[in-house]
Amino acid sequence: MISKRVAFRSVLGATAAAAVAAGLAVPAMAAGHSGPHRIGHVLLLSVDGLHESDLKWYVGTHPHSALAALRAGGVSYTGASTPLPSDSFPGMVGQVTGGNPGTTGVYYDDTWNRALLPAGTTDCKGAAPGAEVSYTEDADKNPDALDAGQGLPNLPGGITAMTGTPRTLLNPAKLPVDPRTCKPVYPHSYLKVNTVFEVARKHGLRTAWSDKHPAYDILNGPSGAGIDDLFTPEINSKAPGASDWTKDNAATQQYDGYKAQAVLNEIDGYDHARRTRTGTPAVFGMNFQAVSTAQKLPASGGRPGGYENGGTVPGPVLRSALDAVDGRIAAFRAELARRGLTGSTAIILSAKHGQSPTDPQALTRVDDGAVIDGLNKAWAAAHPQAKPLVAFSVNDDALQLWFSDRSQAAADFAASYLRSHPVTGGTITGAPRTLQASGTLKIYAGRATARLFGTTARDERRPDLFATVQHGVVFTGGKGKIAEHGGGDPQDRHVPLVIAMPGAHSRTYVRPVETTQIAPTILRLLGLDPSALQAVAREHTRPLRTS
Repeated sequence: MISKRVAFRSVLGATAAAAVAAGLAVPAMAAGHSGPHRIGHVLLLSVDGLHESDLKWYVGTHPHSALAALRAGGVSYTGASTPLPSDSFPGMVGQVTGGNPGTTGVYYDDTWNRALLPAGTTDCKGAAPGAEVSYTEDADKNPDALDAGQGLPNLPGGITAMTGTPRTLLNPAKLPVDPRTCKPVYPHSYLKVNTVFEVARKHGLRTAWSDKHPAYDILNGPSGAGIDDLFTPEINSKAPGASDWTKDNAATQQYDGYKAQAVLNEIDGYDHARRTRTGTPAVFGMNFQAVSTAQKLPASGGRPGGYENGGTVPGPVLRSALDAVDGRIAAFRAELARRGLTGSTAIILSAKHGQSPTDPQALTRVDDGAVIDGLNKAWAAAHPQAKPLVAFSVNDDALQLWFSDRSQAAADFAASYLRSHPVTGGTITGAPRTLQASGTLKIYAGRATARLFGTTARDERRPDLFATVQHGVVFTGGKGKIAEHGGGDPQDRHVPLVIAMPGAHSRTYVRPVETTQIAPTILRLLGLDPSALQAVAREHTRPLRTS
């Protein structure tokens, strides 16, 4: 991690403040840039699952595409990595705070917290601490509804009428409880540090974002008020002709289209529903899901998902998803041009996470339930009077375990068990494949986990054991997934990072950078002080070079 912090002063003055009061978008001078271009807007686009290698392949085979144009008009960082674990929550939180999980307190979207009380607790006196913190679709008032229970008419097409304050769509009875107040902990208050949205709003600038669950209220930051307009149609709700929007890639592309329409409305100076004229936001954007589901699905629409054998060439479903994303980005660029905003808008393209494995022949599906059951059985044999060791786990293509016994001895016991027990999983064809060390590659237990995440041994949120896995391992009880994310595999973490600037020429940097550096870069582009971000100040997260 780079340890030099650079501060930039805000250029907002009295004239800008007056414009903000009048409801107008305010272009700020991009600090560190010369010439006539002023950056008043940053459009952040996160494409879940997109690898740097995918972007390179697409640009090479589609030289006249919108993605190719972004590369040609900006700076590419080909050595960019996401936070660890490579999940949506720490990935997106990192991009807008500048911090990693040990700083932000966000390790995954579904975790365990030793200090909070279980959801639904109403009598907090004497209640035993220790609770699941699930900021997924399970926190919705109605997880089956695209609008998460708002009751909008004319769905799915009418989804753009969804509230821009999706916190109201969360069910407080499904949220963990703070023992000090005996009140539910909403996602925004779970985040330990502020966001670029909060900093921008503090300077009178408008903000907007579109994502996949109402629980992305977390991006509002601790103030709860960072995002003026947050549009979050529930991706895991029931879709026409499919159990949810992720189970058919055409449905996922349709779903992405609703969020893309919200962005187009915002470019035009309206709120996401196009009901109220607000001015184009200073910081706005969206998350795409179609590439991710195309990588995970074995097949969709009668065509194979994922990659061709070898893992370098996307298969037909994934190619279609990449085309869909490219088309949406082309529409954004065209609308920015039509509105005369091209010269004042920077576009940042990256991803919350990648996906692993890309080569279908490398896949080994492992039943994580059997691994956990075996560990608990061994613990019970050695400690007959003890509780089951594993209190909670989240396992996609990593093992994250929280223990009932937090001693180093218990952590060492678990690590020793995992290292000494083989596991048999299934290949892409279902053939058995036996792996040593429970399919793990490197195990961090107890204090080593704290060091890995840069936090303390007393951190009530961190897992007690974190294990990366052998390449291709996906923990799943079924046969549905052919790829996953959440671990430390290079294919999970090596994502694209492109910053397209008005009037810029193509430049490529190959040195390692982190997607957490997006946050201070956004503020620098808007002429604001990157050190106003608490995670940036703590981790000394440096803005990226944009020239």
